[in-house]
Formats: sequence, C-alpha cells, structure tokens
Amino acid sequence: MLSNIQAFILGIIQGLTEFLPISSTGHLFIGRHLFGLDEAGLFLDTMLHVGTLLAVLVVYKDDLFHIIRHPFSKLTKIMIVGTIPAVIAGFLFKDFFDSISKSGSTIGWEFLATGCILWWAESAKKQGHKKLENISYSDALVIGTFQAAAIFPALSRSGLTIAAGLLRKLDRETAAYFSFLLSTPAIFGGIILQGKDIFTGQAESITLMSLLFGTIASAIFGYIAIVGMINYLKKKSLKIFAYYVWFLGFGIIALQTIGIF
Repeated sequence: MLSNIQAFILGIIQGLTEFLPISSTGHLFIGRHLFGLDEAGLFLDTMLHVGTLLAVLVVYKDDLFHIIRHPFSKLTKIMIVGTIPAVIAGFLFKDFFDSISKSGSTIGWEFLATGCILWWAESAKKQGHKKLENISYSDALVIGTFQAAAIFPALSRSGLTIAAGLLRKLDRETAAYFSFLLSTPAIFGGIILQGKDIFTGQAESITLMSLLFGTIASAIFGYIAIVGMINYLKKKSLKIFAYYVWFLGFGIIALQTIGIF
C-alpha cells in the first residue's frame, strides 16, 4: 500500500517535472522504482495529472475563458492544430508506448535525446520575436508534432514543445507560455483515458488520503513550476536542463547495464 508520504513525494515529482523540461513520466518511473513500487496506482496516477491540470487552469484561466467565449478565435484554432498530432499518436500507438513506459527499458536513451533536443534548440536558434498572437498554424503544427513525440516516456513534453517554439522563432517567454497552454488538452485527454480504465475495473486500491496528498502536492508544485519556468526562460538557457537529463540518462543506462535498475 502506498503511504501518504510516498504519494506526496510523487505529487511533488509530477508537479515539478510536468513543466520543467526533464520529463515527468521518466521521473515518476524512477520515483516508483526507488519506493519499490511497480506502479503507484492508477487512481493516484490520474489524480496527479488532475493536480497539474488544476495548476494550468489557474495560470491560464484568462486564455481558457477566451477560448470558451470565442470558440472560433485564432487562439482556439492554433490550440486545435497543435493538439491534433498528439491525438493521432495516442490513438495509433497507445498500447505500444504503454508497454515501454511500464518496462522503463528505453528511458535512459530518451533522457539523452531530450538533452540533445534542448541543446539543439538553444544552439541553433536566433533570438525569436513572435508573441502569442503571432503564432501561425504551421508553428502550432510543428510544436504539436514535437508534443506528440513526447509520448515516449522520458521525452519531456514541455522540453520538446519549448524547444520547438524556440526553433520556430517564438520569443523565449512565449515559447514556454504556449508550451504550457498547449498542455491543457493533452493532460485532460490523458485523464479521460486513465479514467476509462478506472471505470473498467483496472484501478488499484489506494486510500483517499493518499490521493489527496498526491493531488495537492502536484497542483501546488505544478503552479510553482509553470510560473518559475516562464520567468526563468525570459533570460536564461535550457542547457542546464540538458546537462541534468544527460547525467540522468547515462546513469540509468549504466545501472540497467549492470542489472541494478
């Protein structure tokens, strides 16, 4: 049985790493492994994502209300265009990516790939200038395609979409801002898919208090990560995160090679 403290720690991990460019799925796998858990429980996994969704809703309430009030606005359309690749990838490859996510056999290499993409975006770009209102449909499609690639468990969704935004000449703050805004339908869709499994009897037993601890931690630290990352990226580089995921990736590969992890 998962303890309240373990659930809270996993909530912190989910909240921070969902929006830092270092992969929440990969870090949750590591956290579960360190706790000796094959899985943290489907209910908890769903509620951790509910927590990060709540964080996004709080930060982006004005934009989301705008989308609701103006369903045919350009913002609504670029959100739809940016979401389509992830929807296609999810429906076509869900079972395959679920299997490699559970095994964790590829996460070391995916951490390395995340670092390479972050480094590439920082090294290849010229200073972008596009604001949210300047994002084109082709920009949204490219960023959404990078988001779809993050269906691999340790490819960071936020890292790939921020990198794609920089490569498409969005300014640094807007790249982070749009990345997190675009996460709203992706996180919501994941909750719906997990909820379906819960109601078909595939959920594990977990206490209500553990759910509460994990969800609250995920929401609070998700909010901190969103606001902090947007402010951080205004002037500072993604390369520090590339170093971190490279270190993590090489470490995991080494441990898997000798049979420890």
